[in-house]
Amino acid sequence: MAEHVHARKPVRFSKMHGAGNDFVVLDLRGAAAAPSPELCRVLADRHVGVGCDQILTVEDAHGSDAVARYRIWNADGSSSQQCGNGARCIAAWLVRDAQGNGRELARDFLLDSPVGTHAVTQLGEGRYRIVMGTPRFAPASIPLHGFAGAQDEYVVERNDSVFTFGAVSMGNPHAVIEVEDVDAAPVETVAPVLQSHAAFPESVNVGFAHVESRQRIRLRVYERGVGETLACGSGACAAAAVLMRRGRVDRDVTVALPGGDLQISWPADDVPLTMSGPTAFVFEGEWNQ
Repeated sequence: MAEHVHARKPVRFSKMHGAGNDFVVLDLRGAAAAPSPELCRVLADRHVGVGCDQILTVEDAHGSDAVARYRIWNADGSSSQQCGNGARCIAAWLVRDAQGNGRELARDFLLDSPVGTHAVTQLGEGRYRIVMGTPRFAPASIPLHGFAGAQDEYVVERNDSVFTFGAVSMGNPHAVIEVEDVDAAPVETVAPVLQSHAAFPESVNVGFAHVESRQRIRLRVYERGVGETLACGSGACAAAAVLMRRGRVDRDVTVALPGGDLQISWPADDVPLTMSGPTAFVFEGEWNQ
């Protein structure tokens, strides 16, 4: 049964998407209160709300050189630490907002996220490049329980089934399963089992990756708190990082998701990874309930 949430005043929002990963963006600058879990759930509902994978909030930067800070709220009302497609959409939102107020943002600027500060580059035609940070493979950093050190592949069991995957943190936890046919991958059955496995105390985003060539990966991602999405930016970064470390793909690779392509570049293990991709504004509105 859908929840009915009554806001005290209309909530203005922008509907956006990055490669089909869609968002409701709320402007909370000026110390406005964060959305409640109930409001997030009803806004995200595709039948009685606006409909989105995540809610993004634009907030004042916290004493850094960043233009602004953003936070992420999943469709189930829980918070998230990172969202690559969302970061690009926030960048595009801020560029448009500055232009609407007679200002221009520099081609390169900084954004604060829940996990750090990210350099942003405007590439033109609605495309942005985001520095996503250095992938972290130590199990304690993911977090992944039951393993002392980083491994190329991990194996866990549950209900007489065996699951083999790579794992990495991109500011949020990811498991990456290599498959021969991404269209036939058991996304809806395998991902929820891994997400609720004791090995992942904070749950996990689960990616199903097919290497088409050294320059191209096909990927589907089942996100924690959301389900399968048309695109997952941090999931694309995670899949690329795992497969690059295995030597399966080049250090600059296209990740093709159901909603569109992202370009992932990671020149070496000890430098930050970058993600480039599109953004789009869908519509503006007010939530009046």
